[in-house]
Amino acid sequence: MFRKALAGLVIAAGLFAADRSPAAITSLDLQGKITGTGSLHSLRVNLLAVETPYAESSEVNRSGEFRFRSLAPGNYTVAVVRKGLGEVRRTVVISPAVADPSGVVHATIPYSSSEAASNPTGGVVSVHQLSIPGNAAAKYADAQKRLAVHDPQGAVRALEESVALAPEFSTAWNALGVIAFQTGDDERAEILFRKAIAADPDSFEPLVNLAGVLLKKNAFAEALPFNQRAVRDRPEDALANAQLGMNYFKLDQFDQAEQYLQAAKRLDPAHFTQPQVFLADIYARRGNRLAAIKELEDVLALRPDGPLSDRIRHNLAQLSAAR
Repeated sequence: MFRKALAGLVIAAGLFAADRSPAAITSLDLQGKITGTGSLHSLRVNLLAVETPYAESSEVNRSGEFRFRSLAPGNYTVAVVRKGLGEVRRTVVISPAVADPSGVVHATIPYSSSEAASNPTGGVVSVHQLSIPGNAAAKYADAQKRLAVHDPQGAVRALEESVALAPEFSTAWNALGVIAFQTGDDERAEILFRKAIAADPDSFEPLVNLAGVLLKKNAFAEALPFNQRAVRDRPEDALANAQLGMNYFKLDQFDQAEQYLQAAKRLDPAHFTQPQVFLADIYARRGNRLAAIKELEDVLALRPDGPLSDRIRHNLAQLSAAR
């Protein structure tokens, strides 16, 4: 009986569920600390909103701390970047339920050079990117500044000017695709991600992003080879693993789905795709009630006021009552 309820929950979960909090809460702060690195030299933190077009950067102080102010509730990716090496990414949930009484969410980001080296995004300039003209790169930089002040329209204009100057600028095409996806224009996002891949076939970001759009469009068979390649290219990337797990789930290949969803959870326990929800459904289908309960309890611990919290509590009650 509880299997049907969990299957219904999964449809709205994961990559496409935004963590929206009560309207009365308009902004919160994020206070973070980087641990696990002997040297803080050359470290910088980028903050990327998952559901809305927003990106900002911050310096790291001598204690490894950073702060971002006046954030709208939602999912954010914290990327700790070391120039010339790579980055470490973790999801942080910004919501009233996980903030302290003064409206500050506290997060600890573990950093390791080996993990950063496995994810060169943002930390290493590729040979392809070195060929981008300075005026196109300047337009891209201007777009990033506009995103930091919540001006996505201005960012789009700057990015369109950038790719007009340099049609081979894969990163700019990808950024346009991300904004289109975040604003609900999935068809345009798909076109733009394909342009980014055509401009640089070895680029990882548009590859995994295109796979995400195809998943959202229920094009599961078409998405599968893109998701498989993303994991081959970056086996330690949480999003790539989560999407491949979701892809296998939608194709009813549950053993394969479990493998990659567990990997995503290990790599980024609070990942915005919420792999725990899909794992709970898999375990419920197998009749493993206790394992399903554990996964859903994990989701609630991370997102007690998330958009799925009431549904998850309902499913937990059903699971707990089942015999």
